[in-house]
Amino acid sequence: MSKSPFSWLRSGLVWFWNVLDAGRRTVLNLLFLLVLVVLAIALFSGGPKSPGPKTTLVLNLKGHLAEQTSGNARDALMNSVSGADSRKTLQLRDVLSVLETAAKDPDITGAVLLTDELDGGGQVILREVAAALDRFKASGKPVVAWGSSYDQRQYLLAAHASEVYLHPMGMVMLEGFGRYRNYYRDALDKLGVTVNLMRVGTYKSFAEPFIANGPSEAAAEAEAYLNNGLWNAYTTDVEKARKLAQGSVMKTINDLPALVEQQKGDLAKVTLAAKLVDGLKTKDEVREMMVKRGAPDAKGKTFRQIGYDEYLARIRPKLTGDAIGVVVAQGEISDGTASAGSIGGDSTSKLIRAAREDDSIKAVVLRVDSPGGSAFASEVIRRELELTRAAGKPVIVSMGNVAASGGYWISMAADEVIAAPTTITGSIGVFAILPTAEKVIDKVGIHTAGKPTTWLGDATNPLRPLDPRVGQLIQGSINHIYADFIGRAAQARKTTPEKIDGVAQGRVWTGEQARERGLVDRLGTYGDALKAAASRAKLEDYRVVYMEPDVSKVDRIIGLLGGSAAQAVAQSVAQTLGVQWKQSVALSTGLPVTAANGIAQDLGWLAELTAARKPFTAVTHCLCESP
Repeated sequence: MSKSPFSWLRSGLVWFWNVLDAGRRTVLNLLFLLVLVVLAIALFSGGPKSPGPKTTLVLNLKGHLAEQTSGNARDALMNSVSGADSRKTLQLRDVLSVLETAAKDPDITGAVLLTDELDGGGQVILREVAAALDRFKASGKPVVAWGSSYDQRQYLLAAHASEVYLHPMGMVMLEGFGRYRNYYRDALDKLGVTVNLMRVGTYKSFAEPFIANGPSEAAAEAEAYLNNGLWNAYTTDVEKARKLAQGSVMKTINDLPALVEQQKGDLAKVTLAAKLVDGLKTKDEVREMMVKRGAPDAKGKTFRQIGYDEYLARIRPKLTGDAIGVVVAQGEISDGTASAGSIGGDSTSKLIRAAREDDSIKAVVLRVDSPGGSAFASEVIRRELELTRAAGKPVIVSMGNVAASGGYWISMAADEVIAAPTTITGSIGVFAILPTAEKVIDKVGIHTAGKPTTWLGDATNPLRPLDPRVGQLIQGSINHIYADFIGRAAQARKTTPEKIDGVAQGRVWTGEQARERGLVDRLGTYGDALKAAASRAKLEDYRVVYMEPDVSKVDRIIGLLGGSAAQAVAQSVAQTLGVQWKQSVALSTGLPVTAANGIAQDLGWLAELTAARKPFTAVTHCLCESP
């Protein structure tokens, strides 16, 4: 009996499905086989091909120099779509690794340092890179720096080169440290906003912009002392690197109008006469100079070279053996979970706990670059470090650019605290801030009323004046947290709370000033912290493991698709949609974009604090950053 049309159709569909399924499995198996082949080649090929003798390492440092890349692939993509800042991040560990490896590489005979696109980095990590450049030169390999112009961050690195060249139309802009802050007391009064501040610490000036029209005498004194200490360290470093007489940098700045007139307005010649650079050259002239000094490339048009990114990709970390676990604590400290490049009480504690529970990790280094934040989250992290020490694993704190307030709090459970001379630390103090807007609603005719069962009901409603009893409760809590802060600091520093209080009160110090006052154990670099951890754990040959948050499936997919390409597309979409909120702020106020952005950031922080779910948050923050 012949088959019906439906039977033929069913048979055809079954056959098609089987072929499709078999094809799918074949493609997946081939892809899996390809991955295995690539891994095998990577493992057994003996490493990347040599760049060849007389190769120059080109350190074209692009982006913001930081301890750790912030966020993840998904965050970067969303930042691009929203028009937020999505600059490339240069990780300090990577720059140090490239310079360390290249110094020992017989094929690398020197380096060219390009800093035009280096757009940030605190004093401590800049000095870490500068010291790495010195070690590279000490291996017998010269460093040539070139810039179209140099700001003072870029110049701090360039000054450590063997030779420094500047474009004939360029300049070195050394401005000094310190900045003006905006104060909003009158503006908030006009708006009808009342800012209620509860704090402990004469020098705790974080919230002063919201309650005053200028800095307090104590805040101005402390800021001047800090900035002078940092600037003295900067000028001393530059003068030593450039072999200039002590005081030369300040003399040039003070005499600048006369020097500019003397050189008929030619700022490049002013810079050359001040011996801040060795010569004035265009980029192509530097290229020609390097061709004459080194080997030509394959096409004979330039010198044999390898770029920073390419060289970094060739470095293979050690994967087995005893290790030192490094937890990077960078950014503001918040409750709960935070992504890489920021600090969450729970997420950072999880990384510390993972290091403690990993049998291959014998010691932990906490690398701190934080102005502080939540007191509660700070204590959660400090406790996790305390448990790590109790488990028999040494803990070393390495202070980076900033380790102040909450950043100092998380540093108090360590066997040893090592700061850099230009670390900003201290700021041992606590505050809480509660803005209220009862005058605002009066202006627009809004009224609020109710009958809560107790006087605490709706006590922190921002549309009502702050009940003095609530203020008393919060101030009592702040006093208690401050006492806890200085008590734990005294225990950690093996002294008394009274002595800690004498150098606390919210005052900020440089690392050098903090060492003189017993707030840190010694001065040193990140490398010194690793050596101290290895010594305490009795390790001779060890690897360094950076504890990182787990990568989500979404981040993996974005990474596979090409994060930079995805960001480029997103930026294009953002521009098409006209997502330029910062410019909108500027247009609506008539202020320059940079000024409007600063105001929006300050008042945005105040709004975020008001929107917190808790009645109030005890904050340990220094409102400070490395210049």
